[in-house]
Amino acid sequence: MKKIAIYGKGGIGKSTTVSNLSAALSNLGYKVMQVGCDPKADSTKTLMGGNFIPTVLNVLRDKGDDIDLEDIVFEGYNRVLCVEAGGPTPGIGCAGRGIITAFEKLEELEAFETYRPDIVIYDVLGDVVCGGFAMPIRNQYAKEVYIVTSGEMMSMYAASNISRAVMQFKSRGYAELRGLILNAKNVENEIELVNKLSEEIETNVFHYIPRDPIVQEAENIGQTVIESFIDSDMSTIYIDLAKKIMEVE
Repeated sequence: MKKIAIYGKGGIGKSTTVSNLSAALSNLGYKVMQVGCDPKADSTKTLMGGNFIPTVLNVLRDKGDDIDLEDIVFEGYNRVLCVEAGGPTPGIGCAGRGIITAFEKLEELEAFETYRPDIVIYDVLGDVVCGGFAMPIRNQYAKEVYIVTSGEMMSMYAASNISRAVMQFKSRGYAELRGLILNAKNVENEIELVNKLSEEIETNVFHYIPRDPIVQEAENIGQTVIESFIDSDMSTIYIDLAKKIMEVE
């Protein structure tokens, strides 16, 4: 089982990238599980026909500890397994703690042993790299990390912070940073800026995703590009990303 975590600043298009990646992997014949680690709980929305699924935290609040995997794991597009950790009521509680609780419940219910996915993808908000948000790269949950960024200053700043967090854990034998995924925003000199960042944080630009309105078109109808426009150039770009990720040892 391949286990990867994809981080990035909020609003950078990380969940869009991850959902299209999951859909592409499923089309390539892999069994995929996507775990959303953002209090907004919208990571898997385009895999679920535009619908939000119950979060692990909400189900625990409503039902207590007596829950089954079917209460928190849902089949989306092409049988992609979808999970949303969720978060606390805004202003009350710690979102990072919510992620930890969700992970512990998935482990307790033996989710990975039961579903046996070929790849698990953790979609993680990267604005804050506290203990909870770092959970996917601790305790062997994920072995590979990718950071989605653009050439925007705050996005690159977040990428730099995330890379430092990953380096902290690498020395302990945890996850390794495998590269940046450049999700273009058409910023001036964007490719040069992100290449410079990759050199500074000692990694590489693993994949380039151009800006294309077709992505928004698909999201407007609650789908991924893979589902809506399988024959498009953008679909090919996401499928190429999926193939490259599966080739990484």
